Amino acid sequence: MHLLVDVEASMAQRLGAIFCKRLTALNAPNWRRPRLCCKMAAEPSPLIHSISLPNQVAEPVRIVAAPGISSSEFWSAIDSSLFKQWLHNLQTENGVLAFGNMVLKQVLIQGVDMFGKRIGFLKFKADIIDRETGQKVPGIVFARGPAVTILILLESEGETYAVLTEQVRVPTGRILLELPAGMLDDDKGDFVGTAVREVEEETGIKLNVEDMIDLTAFLEPSTGCRVIPSPGGCDEEISIFLFRGSVDKETITQLQGKETGLREHGELIKVRVVPYKKLWRTTADSKVLMAVALFEMATKEGLLPPLAT
Repeated sequence: MHLLVDVEASMAQRLGAIFCKRLTALNAPNWRRPRLCCKMAAEPSPLIHSISLPNQVAEPVRIVAAPGISSSEFWSAIDSSLFKQWLHNLQTENGVLAFGNMVLKQVLIQGVDMFGKRIGFLKFKADIIDRETGQKVPGIVFARGPAVTILILLESEGETYAVLTEQVRVPTGRILLELPAGMLDDDKGDFVGTAVREVEEETGIKLNVEDMIDLTAFLEPSTGCRVIPSPGGCDEEISIFLFRGSVDKETITQLQGKETGLREHGELIKVRVVPYKKLWRTTADSKVLMAVALFEMATKEGLLPPLAT
């Protein structure tokens, strides 16, 4: 017992001596303590711009860039036809802001995809508030702008055939049968010219502008004479055109399986020709189903000119 106490006392003395030496060293005049410098990186200020809308002049709208959006992308988005058209739509006769019960507070620019020098796709979140309830209405927008699609019907030996394209569609994870279609490449609104160009690019068929019939022109003017396939998340509006012609059986055979598309743009397209009577159940492409509905109703009501022979 005495031995254990003596050992503990001896250890305490030794630890005390070591502590005193270190304390003396710390207090020595020539000792310099290392300084740790930690510089906090300053976070860049978010890009913000304000605009005024005629429908709510006293309540300016904040446009904000989400993290990762560059200054050039931000200003390109604000100046794009996609964004300007969306703002215009809000203020039209049947627009969201037309009746004064809704207010646009802020727009968060979240994504910008460039197609060459122009914006192809624009994603943003709009904070639109119902004045009565104070609640936000769903406001996530994928803007891609207007597009065209063409229903091509070819008569051959008493049978009517529809021309489709078979394409890889990554967003769906599928290879789909569709009507030939495309986005407008500029702000000029040349829907008919775009339709003719897309048909040639995707099927190899050369059409004349004067042979095209705008099926969506038969809709009520209040609709904008275009169809909107996915209004819950996308601004896309589609004009649907019709072309009818007569060809020999050899032409139908040559079209079947023909490989087309702009390969340098990654378009890997095959042409498929199906009997029109089977078209409505051949594909899940909404453009096909909308075109069939418009064509059938226009035919029923006698709105279409006779097929040229």
